[in-house]
Amino acid sequence: MSVAASPSHTNNGSPLLVDEESLLAQPLLQQQRRLDEEEEERLEKCRILRGSSSYNTTSQLAIVGANVCPIESLDYEIVENELFNQDWRSKGRIQILQYTFMKWTLCFLIGFIVSLIGFFNNLAVENISGVKFVVTSNMMLDRKYAVAFSIFAASNLGLTLLASLITAFIAPEAAGSGIPEVKAYLNGVDAPAIFSLRTLLIKMFGSIFAVSSSLYVGKAGPMSHTGACVAAIMGHGGSKNYRLTSKWLRFFKNDRDRRDLVTCGSAAGIAAAFRAPVGGLLFAFEEMASWWRSALLWRAFFATAVVAIVLRALIDVCLRGKCGLFGKGGLIMYEVTSANISYHLSDLPPVIVIGIIGGILGSLHNFLLERVTRLYNLIYEKSAAYKILLACSLSICTSCLLFGLPWLASCRPCPLDPVEPCPTIGRSGNYKKFQCPAGHYNDLASLFFNTNDNAIKNLFSKNTDSEFHHTSMLIFFITCFLLSLFSYGIVAPAGLFVPLIVTGASYGRLVGLLFGSYSNLNHGLFAVLGCASLLGGSMRTTVSLCVIILELTNNLLLLPLIMLSLLISKTVGDAFNENVYDMLMRVKGFPYLEAHVEPYMRQLAVADVVAGPLQLFNGIEKISNIVHVLKTTTHNAFPVVDEPPFSESPVLFGLILRAHLITLLKKKAFLHTPQRHVLNAMYQFSAYDFAKAGLGHRERIGDIDLSDEEMNMFIDLHPLSNSSPYTVVETMSLAKAFILFREVGLRHLLVIPKNPGRVPVVGILTRHDFFREHILTLHPSLKKSRWKRLRFQFPRLDILFRRFS
Repeated sequence: MSVAASPSHTNNGSPLLVDEESLLAQPLLQQQRRLDEEEEERLEKCRILRGSSSYNTTSQLAIVGANVCPIESLDYEIVENELFNQDWRSKGRIQILQYTFMKWTLCFLIGFIVSLIGFFNNLAVENISGVKFVVTSNMMLDRKYAVAFSIFAASNLGLTLLASLITAFIAPEAAGSGIPEVKAYLNGVDAPAIFSLRTLLIKMFGSIFAVSSSLYVGKAGPMSHTGACVAAIMGHGGSKNYRLTSKWLRFFKNDRDRRDLVTCGSAAGIAAAFRAPVGGLLFAFEEMASWWRSALLWRAFFATAVVAIVLRALIDVCLRGKCGLFGKGGLIMYEVTSANISYHLSDLPPVIVIGIIGGILGSLHNFLLERVTRLYNLIYEKSAAYKILLACSLSICTSCLLFGLPWLASCRPCPLDPVEPCPTIGRSGNYKKFQCPAGHYNDLASLFFNTNDNAIKNLFSKNTDSEFHHTSMLIFFITCFLLSLFSYGIVAPAGLFVPLIVTGASYGRLVGLLFGSYSNLNHGLFAVLGCASLLGGSMRTTVSLCVIILELTNNLLLLPLIMLSLLISKTVGDAFNENVYDMLMRVKGFPYLEAHVEPYMRQLAVADVVAGPLQLFNGIEKISNIVHVLKTTTHNAFPVVDEPPFSESPVLFGLILRAHLITLLKKKAFLHTPQRHVLNAMYQFSAYDFAKAGLGHRERIGDIDLSDEEMNMFIDLHPLSNSSPYTVVETMSLAKAFILFREVGLRHLLVIPKNPGRVPVVGILTRHDFFREHILTLHPSLKKSRWKRLRFQFPRLDILFRRFS
């Protein structure tokens, strides 16, 4: 942004100092006309741009759920003004203890509530799916195949229809996994209604219906979003509607504390989805959070530990048979091999091959998912009916594939010494009878006619090297890969984690069937390595995925092989494209700031990208000027400048937020004369008057009624202005400014001039000023720069899908 330089004190917003004798000598009408003309001239000069004449045209719209919504940034910076300093100094030991106690109490409640939600979701999915599969299997046993398919398809369609209806018409923000939205929020992007109570409820029940409908979607991503919703709602600081206005509930009415709570909630959600407390913590640290510190690590660890303890107690209840006919499934650790596993250097080549192919498949999955998501966005622009129709069509296709493909598999005789009854009738298991005669089972039906959790168990299970035919595994892998691509973008809560685990495990099993005779590794272990490689190739995280898989399999001996598979797949995947969540944020339009600096930023200075217009205020400003600027601009912060006679020369005093200006106008703390306010600000306001309101409750300038007399009064902005904003000199490199902006978590970064004698502030850098689209618009010559990230492309697939972009 650029600033309007003003030649005199009068033209910069301070009151006009006119000689009284000259005013008395003029007719009253002439005096008023003269004052109006000078005031209009002053406002016009404030709108003149100096320096850069370019505007930041970067879009501030993002696709939240299935709707396009305006978004804003979050204020993570601590505002240091007179009111803040006095409030901080006035806090006693009791208040500090209350604040600390509430932080730990909320972390405990987050872990406890999220664990209950996770258990409830899993129990509901297991029982709904179990009843559906049992009824269908009973019809199959009676050889009523048409009736069986009708029941199976109708139940899936009904569940999908219910999930899509409540999502499309009640909370579109609940669509998808929610991880891109949570990740963007933790980066400083505030999207509307992503953490509302309505979104939380639809996320819970919509995820149950979608996963139970046999769609290839997971519940891990929605659980992370659910945990973040729980944390954000608890951090609202109370509600006047429900008379929850205790001071203990108002400590967290700011973006910094809410960010920490949302981080703990997202970690607890992943921990509840996989019963992996350490893995959930590391996933939030490695993938979700943009800022981390040791105190936050300790509280997030406490929240995930609570999740682990509560889930362990609830699972013990289910193991005693008190959770329904199908309550023992899910949340149970997968057994992949015996404790005496051994492997040698000769076993590493298949692991390396799995890692390489997993990286290629993961990057291909991300590439195709981006094209499918863009295609869905074009369809969703028409109307809500198209969203519902697409979800229902996908449900019918999925039911046809799941019911029809097992007929292509040949019946296999039951093992001589099966671990469980063969064939499996009336419950989940490895040996589904489907259409086979007595003593035989259908290996493809054992995977398709099960929940995703039970399919993973079957693929990971030990001592089952001969249970699956390579043709069945190939069919299952291709089907899972395609269904996971087309199922994610529907208007329903849908995660990517579990579908990628199933797809990767099937790919690993297929590699084990082809090359298992040359290795000492069993096929269940090959499935685990395939799962790790595909996850690493798509999500590009290593430490958290490694720990999650170890906690799922409960076998630390797998650590070296999983680490090798993840490292190779991530390296290969990075050579092609970005990770899946960064890709989805880019498609949705979230202005996410990466941790790395783009090379072309080092070729530019800050002055090369700041654009206007920039509005500024005097330390003592007229009410009408403030109202005019707030109504005609959308800026969220304004520089405050002191000029003579309040200072010897124009000097930057600080930065004041739009929300604080609206609060000042609402409180009507006005002055009749343009002079410094000598009273203590604490006597008029409290810190809670300027605390951030709950989600979706922003004050607007249009809601404030001001009389003509009040419009001609003045207001002192000094007590509420941030007197120590972050500033950079205009000659600083854009790369260096970007590092400061992201590492500190800023929303505004003031640019000051290099040489004295100029206006005290040149412009303001915001999040959008660092974006590639904005920079290349200002400097198109950089498009041909050789300083670009080297990556391979998928040229033929790009040409094939370009028409859908």
